[in-house]
Amino acid sequence: FDKWTDGQRRRILVDLLERCSLSQQKFCAKQLQARVPVEAVDFTTRLPRVLSLYIFSFLDPRSLCRCAQVSWHWKYLSELDQLWMLKCLRFGWLINFYPTPFEQGVWKQHYIEMVRELRLTRPKTPSKDEFVVIDVQPVKSNVPERKLPLAAQRTSRGRKELPPWRSSDRNPTDTIRYNYLDNYDPIEQARQA
Repeated sequence: FDKWTDGQRRRILVDLLERCSLSQQKFCAKQLQARVPVEAVDFTTRLPRVLSLYIFSFLDPRSLCRCAQVSWHWKYLSELDQLWMLKCLRFGWLINFYPTPFEQGVWKQHYIEMVRELRLTRPKTPSKDEFVVIDVQPVKSNVPERKLPLAAQRTSRGRKELPPWRSSDRNPTDTIRYNYLDNYDPIEQARQA
């Protein structure tokens, strides 16, 4: 066996496993699990449910919704009423009925409905005529400038490069975010709007 190649060893092992009974195959599986280290383990399946919920309780609503997309087990944990009830009660949002033990996700739905009812107004985006970009000029200093090499002078004359804090788009639209599940206090957002 020591002198065989890897392919020969694998063929022999497959033949042996096919000839073994189910109990012998389970024994082999247990032996392999003990010897081969586990590479990726979901901590929520290994930890007690209370500890997993405690870890999830530190997440904001948006992160909890993202966790629900990881796996079925994470979806089950991240939509439990124990997590969402605390987030609703923090704002004083109570439900007006007693959910049955079979109803799941009542507090999450209530949280989303309450945030939507706030009717947060979108911030006014200035029109292109009102939007003014101030041209930034470098500050002159008393220190004499040193000369650039000849190759660098040619590239700087050819085109004008924008400073790193400015982009070519004078009306950026990616800076405004509208998400009901932000971690900000929705009441404060409504007052500011």
